[in-house]
Amino acid sequence: MPIDLRAAPAGALLLLASTLACADGGSPLLWHDESVSYLYGKNFKVNPPIQQTFTLESASGWSWGDMFFFVDQINFNGREDGLSGHNTYYGELQGRLSYSKLSGQKIAFGPVSDVLLAATYEFGEGDTETYLLGPGFDLAIPGFDYFQLNVYYRKPDGHRVRAGAVQVTPVWSYTVPLGRSDLLIDGYIDWIVNNRDASDSRRGQSDYHANLHINPQVKYDLGKALGYEAKHLYVGVEYDYWSDKYGIQDSGGFTTDQNTASLLVKYHF
Repeated sequence: MPIDLRAAPAGALLLLASTLACADGGSPLLWHDESVSYLYGKNFKVNPPIQQTFTLESASGWSWGDMFFFVDQINFNGREDGLSGHNTYYGELQGRLSYSKLSGQKIAFGPVSDVLLAATYEFGEGDTETYLLGPGFDLAIPGFDYFQLNVYYRKPDGHRVRAGAVQVTPVWSYTVPLGRSDLLIDGYIDWIVNNRDASDSRRGQSDYHANLHINPQVKYDLGKALGYEAKHLYVGVEYDYWSDKYGIQDSGGFTTDQNTASLLVKYHF
């Protein structure tokens, strides 16, 4: 059966990568890292203001590229959201195919150390399913553990007819030595740069407003400070700034600009 990248780009990339890896022989998995997190924060917008979130994450490097997966289980601290009740969930699956790894030819120019084809599937309750596809770049920036830049065309799915939009997503990690341990600063930015309205372009307004989501974590390696193995147990904060959250334009009658922080505990296993 032919692969339809418009229907499931992340799944299609993974299927293609698996086929290439099997043909090459040997184990395609180079490294992997899994973690669980707990966050508690206040002053969230659109949804109830107090939230507790449990997150499962998995990142891995392969002979053909890399993968990242996470799922959030979000509790509203006894309050009820109008659409999802007392809790909800949200997740993403991303796969990226590396030109350098698949071709066997190193590609590098300026700060760019690799060029990739990136695909992401966003899922959750309600009309949240979205498919993203576009070029990705690994950047060699001094001091950073890694720095990625992905540029997507995002196409929503679901019951409502919604138009696509352009999304720019940098992802980074930076380690700072601090006393007997380290401070890890990592995170991402999702910048959806254009307003789109699929239902009626003559109205002069959009059903999905351009928005900016900045989501870094600042974490102290508590395990290393206590004399245990490094890079396993972290404590810190997650900052969350989201203008026009969910693409809903902020207004005097309905505030959707979110600016908050959550306490964080994270364990890698």
